[in-house]
Amino acid sequence: MIEIGTAERAARDVAVGATRELPYRVGVLPLRDTVTFPDMLVPLNIGQPRSVELINEVLRGERTIAMVASRDAQVETPSPEELYGVGVLGAVARMIRVPDGTLRVLIQGSQRIRIERWVKTEPYLVAEITEAPDVVEQTPELIALMRNVQHTFTDIIEQVPYLPEELQVMVTNVDDPSVLAHLIAGALRIPAEEKQALLEELDVGRRLRRLSEILARELEVVAIGSKIQSQVQSELDKGQREYFLRQQLKAIQDELGETDEVQAEIAELRSQLEEIELPEVARRQVDRELARLERLQPAMAEYGVIRGYLEWIAALPWDEATEDNLELSHARTVLDEDHYDIEQVKDRILEFLAVRRLKPDARGSILCFVGPPGVGKTSLGRSIARALGRQFERISVGGVRDEAEIRGHRRTYIGAMPGVIIRALRDAGARNPLLMIDEIDKMGADFRGDPSSAMLEVLDPEQNHSFRDHFLDLPFDLSDAMFVCTANTLDTVPGPLRDRMEVIQLAGYTEEEKLQIAKRYLVPRQVERNGLSARRIAFSDSALKVIVSDYTREAGVRQLEREVGTICRKVARQVAEGKLKRKLTVTEPRVRSLLGRRKFFSETRRRTARPGVATGLAWTPVGGEVLFIEATAMAGTGRLTITGQLGDVMRESAQAALSFVRSEAVELVPDLPEDWFATHDIHIHVPAGATPKDGPSAGVAMVVALASLLSGRPVRSDVAMTGEITLTGQVLPIGGLKEKALAAQRGGIRCVIAPERNEHDIEEIPEHLRRDLSFRFVARVEEALEVALQRRAARRRAGALRAA
Repeated sequence: MIEIGTAERAARDVAVGATRELPYRVGVLPLRDTVTFPDMLVPLNIGQPRSVELINEVLRGERTIAMVASRDAQVETPSPEELYGVGVLGAVARMIRVPDGTLRVLIQGSQRIRIERWVKTEPYLVAEITEAPDVVEQTPELIALMRNVQHTFTDIIEQVPYLPEELQVMVTNVDDPSVLAHLIAGALRIPAEEKQALLEELDVGRRLRRLSEILARELEVVAIGSKIQSQVQSELDKGQREYFLRQQLKAIQDELGETDEVQAEIAELRSQLEEIELPEVARRQVDRELARLERLQPAMAEYGVIRGYLEWIAALPWDEATEDNLELSHARTVLDEDHYDIEQVKDRILEFLAVRRLKPDARGSILCFVGPPGVGKTSLGRSIARALGRQFERISVGGVRDEAEIRGHRRTYIGAMPGVIIRALRDAGARNPLLMIDEIDKMGADFRGDPSSAMLEVLDPEQNHSFRDHFLDLPFDLSDAMFVCTANTLDTVPGPLRDRMEVIQLAGYTEEEKLQIAKRYLVPRQVERNGLSARRIAFSDSALKVIVSDYTREAGVRQLEREVGTICRKVARQVAEGKLKRKLTVTEPRVRSLLGRRKFFSETRRRTARPGVATGLAWTPVGGEVLFIEATAMAGTGRLTITGQLGDVMRESAQAALSFVRSEAVELVPDLPEDWFATHDIHIHVPAGATPKDGPSAGVAMVVALASLLSGRPVRSDVAMTGEITLTGQVLPIGGLKEKALAAQRGGIRCVIAPERNEHDIEEIPEHLRRDLSFRFVARVEEALEVALQRRAARRRAGALRAA
């Protein structure tokens, strides 16, 4: 380090600059976030290249330099336009070079100057300056202002630690009002803009008045800060005093051999709660309840209530969370390991995770899996949780009718406890688990409230950040939790609740899909659960196909797994009894010997052998179903009888079908007598009378059944149909085509008649199922009759009808 110059030389240079005639040219040193005043000795760190060059040049000459503040402290190299027009002339008194290339200088300010004109900007700023002298008018008001400023600043020095006490003596002994203003303004920690305004004020009286206002404001701020500090210190002192007293009490009890178990429990509970990072509202509530608990006797009923309440708060994961694994390849691997096919559903889940990865703080949608039982809705939720690395908790709300089951009971009730949401979070141990709300379509409502309405807050991302359980009576943030719901049907889910969820439909499985699921998942799981191994038992494909077709009739695979489990148990018994010494391969004959007679038969051919019977397809919450529409006629007066526990919509479809057939009877059966409908009663029946049925999609099947009855032409046994009809014979679109197609495959159907406007739905049907089934899309009933009815009439049946 090299030291250049002395303080005496600097003072002499300042005097030379002060007596030099103005204006004259001088180098300008820009200051960032700093304002200097005349008569001040200013230490500065110089790092900008042009400022370093300016200092070096000044030291080779008269050491005179102008210091001007920058308007924007963020600008490292300000231009002339970005500097104020008023500054201070000074002289470099001392300079030290630092090894990193920067300079440390001490500059003695002398007088206020004004920038008249900028001369050059390179290699450093140079300007022409003029003196800006003070305007002083000696009046009693000026003296009063000086005394007021001195008194106020003295009060501030006594309360502010960053101002030295020596400054108080200096301020008291200053007689020059201008020097007094400069001394106090330079010492205060106020914004640079306010300091610059004081520097630019030439009238000393106005400058002192403005300075007096600033000092009054600062004194008020200091007083408020002192008050806050006093309060904080008081609380600290009180807490420390209580701590020391408790420690002394504990020591005395230890010496006497006395242990207060109640106080020990409260202390342990307090310690647990202090370790948790609670929200401010919860912290205040906890402190209040702890104070109440310490004043109560353990025998009092309220003691147990408060203690249980605090234990619940301590058990909740207020600040515990798991880290999400948003790697899409990992998620894809997990989903493929756990589930076969359902590519559309997997893609939607991966899209959901991709959005979470790109925008972690995004408020995701609530997923709702809708489909028949046994198609893997709950296991999909488990897979998502495993893919994300989150905790999984299942909440079953089927049959829940009490709103308190969701929101919890208030503490005024005996045995009160939080609702299922808070309990699930406690069990998960993290505030961001995956919560699966199972069977959301089976919630009810009674005089105790509507739980589906309570679910509105839970499943709404705009509201659940402050979910308030009745038991806790504190807001808990559910926005980090991921919700997945399951349902068999959306018909019973209220509209507002359905509107908050993104529905993903899961249809049933085809026979080929069931075969693959059984081979990959069901058989290994049942073999392991029943104590067997792959060396003991194996299933052939033909055996699994027989189980699927002859022993199960479902959209999912639960019954299939039960039948596989039954076979495994029987084999396990043979192994345990020592009757089976080698590996057993389960074949088709072995299945029949182990499971007994077949449980399901294809009744289509037998049922449709006579005219008047048509095969329809229906959608149910548990998947698609094959149903038969039977029609018969007898002598009577033209009445229509409908049986089979049909709903109003289905009854209207039957009436519409009869009306259409009557209006088109001449075209359908040309030789039918004109008074045939007036002399005959017609009976339409849908078997399985114990099962309620409703919906308009059986209209085509009813028309075909009536046309078969009148014409004597039986319906093809390999054809099933679905579609709503109008009185003019148009076929309207229906829903659930994929589920109905799966039901047709299970029933041995080879041709499906469907509305023309449902042709686009065929894309949702698996390719291998489309190869097994033939789809005929029709726009009018006549087209369906052309496909469904056999070419030749049953002679005996037709003759009997005409004789009647």
